[in-house]
Amino acid sequence: MSGEPRFLGLIPARGGSKRLPRKNLRLLGGRPLIAWTIEAALESGCLDRVIVSTDDPEIAAVACDAGAEVPFLRPAELADDRTPSLEVLLHALRTLAAEGDRYDYLVELQPTSPLRHATDIRAAVSLLKERRADAVVSVCPTEHPPEWSNTLPPDGALRDFFRPGVRGTRSQDLPTSYRLNGAIAIFDCRRLLKTESTDMDDNGFAYVMPPERSIDIDTALDLHIAQALLEFPGEAADA
Repeated sequence: MSGEPRFLGLIPARGGSKRLPRKNLRLLGGRPLIAWTIEAALESGCLDRVIVSTDDPEIAAVACDAGAEVPFLRPAELADDRTPSLEVLLHALRTLAAEGDRYDYLVELQPTSPLRHATDIRAAVSLLKERRADAVVSVCPTEHPPEWSNTLPPDGALRDFFRPGVRGTRSQDLPTSYRLNGAIAIFDCRRLLKTESTDMDDNGFAYVMPPERSIDIDTALDLHIAQALLEFPGEAADA
């Protein structure tokens, strides 16, 4: 790779959603949900281009008003609720490449993570460069220790619910666990196009974000929680 690598910021935002209809256009803090991610992407200063992949003309118009580009409308067959996100990423890269616009890294930013900061995007990109990684994906600490979770049998019995050695262990004595939070995912474009896979293998690294910036909007309750975090950020950070 010669010169500075090029980074594409991609915000996937389809029009349909079942649990929270039209969620990408729902208002949060008086602004459409998608506008928060567009603002963070633009303010990060580390993305060569910020585009929105959508099948919906209304989302496209709102995205353009917020400062993003919408160079194409996503085909309807790639906007189903069963469409893998990988297919959306590949479609965007191939469509842009056909126009002669190629990138070294793709930075996927879900619009359902409105509280991620521009500084998070910059830090994730810096981590990728420092580690010479093929991928960087954001995570946050789990809300509860996974050691305290398990499936239940049909009768709801708690036999064998706890793994050996876990029963009676205090949460603070268990190792910190992390989960994917959906806010940031960076992939090497050439590897992505060649393998057609987002598997991180041995050269992927985690960028850790705090819980208060890791809310993922999927339901009306999530939206209310995000609104509360905006109104009372100090309390959320201290919790």
